[in-house]
Amino acid sequence: MLRKQAQGLAPRLPLAEAPAMASPRVLPLIVATALLMENIDASVLSTSLPEIARDLQSDPIHLKLVLTTYLLALAVFIPASGWVADRFGARRVFRWAIVVFALGSIACGLSTSLIELVAARALQGIGGSMMMPVGRLIVLRGTPRTGLVAALAWLTVPALLGPVLGPPLGGYITTYWDWRWIFWINIPIALLGVILAGRYIPNLREPEPRSFDGRGFLLLGPGLAGFLTGATLLGLNLASPWQVVALMLGGATLIALYTRHARRAANPLVDLRLLALPTFRISVTAGTLFRVGVGALPFLLPLMLQLGFGLTAFQSGLLTFSAGVGALLMKFAAEPLLRRFGFRRVLTANAVISALFILAPALFTPTTPWLLMAFVLFIGGLSRSLQFTAVNAIAYAEVPSERLSSATSFSAVLQQLSGSIGITLAAMTLEGSGWLRGTAATDLANFPVVFAVIAALSVASAFLFIRLPQQAGAVLVRDRTH
Repeated sequence: MLRKQAQGLAPRLPLAEAPAMASPRVLPLIVATALLMENIDASVLSTSLPEIARDLQSDPIHLKLVLTTYLLALAVFIPASGWVADRFGARRVFRWAIVVFALGSIACGLSTSLIELVAARALQGIGGSMMMPVGRLIVLRGTPRTGLVAALAWLTVPALLGPVLGPPLGGYITTYWDWRWIFWINIPIALLGVILAGRYIPNLREPEPRSFDGRGFLLLGPGLAGFLTGATLLGLNLASPWQVVALMLGGATLIALYTRHARRAANPLVDLRLLALPTFRISVTAGTLFRVGVGALPFLLPLMLQLGFGLTAFQSGLLTFSAGVGALLMKFAAEPLLRRFGFRRVLTANAVISALFILAPALFTPTTPWLLMAFVLFIGGLSRSLQFTAVNAIAYAEVPSERLSSATSFSAVLQQLSGSIGITLAAMTLEGSGWLRGTAATDLANFPVVFAVIAALSVASAFLFIRLPQQAGAVLVRDRTH
């Protein structure tokens, strides 16, 4: 069966417009302008959540809705992003996605209640659902496979400035100004992104785009929305248990129906036949498991540092800043490491190393020296950055060019699902630990068990990465001087 499915992935259509790049760094750096905006927004918001909760008079745990609603919107609309880019052109879709994200940022800055903020984050998510996967598609189609790791590394360098700049910037704005200003910083970046995209990015598109899978969208979109909404509402007392169960079961049923539909459709919205490719299959499954653990960190660390340790948002941001610095520096060493040790060995060993540094904050106490905490977070940032670079590259090692739009949509959906599940799992574990101990969910003693749970998920991914073929991804890091 898998062989027959793999045969269905054979190249069929040439690219309509192959870009001629004067420098392999130009295209990813331009696309990364948009990713910079998204990453700053996410890291700034995570740092500011406790203060936002106080200002909006909401439970800090309820503020996970602000994070998961964005991820939910991404998961619902990302499946259509590949087809939209093929149909209307990647440049046009990318520019409009930036505009919609910026409009959502303006709405967030004007919000005066939790409901308004959640709705504005949903609008941001609609823009982000097209911005991130279409931007990645532009880079994948405009870069030869031998330069893919380097291109993806350059793509994420400016984007990683978000986690570097975001925590101290968000902490400073929240502590000394007003948290609403954290959203206005997106506007000048959005303007720059729209201008650069219009000037330098070719309008990549397929000459004969596949037909839109309307039935698949009506099954998968509401299915993901129902399941993730139910999972997000768990433990929040915002809906009855029966309503939560109904949402999750209904969503799971629609997703199962989509799976059946996708196996029969000629051009499914999310092409499950891509799982016939070993590197893609292992990358998305193991990568999803790893990201569930990592996705909880931006939610957990600010809560622990601010509500548990009593630090200000600015002090908390300065500590988590170190993880972003580590992630940024690793981008320059990722390709040499992968060339020296290979994808299989790096992904397997580094999954264990990353999990240890995800667990490490469980040992932090209010008396732990700041320098020691910053160092641990810095090394953890190095390790996670290497893992993400390798996972993102190996996923497309065997994917034919005309299937890249489907592959980027598929991969992006699972990335957002894993982030949403990670945050929900962390919040539920905090609440469960608090209930068992008879304390508030954000009591400091509840955090170690949560870090242990998410670290266990991340280390489990190593058992999947080790199943990669020995030479998997070798073509991606082949020495281009020979």
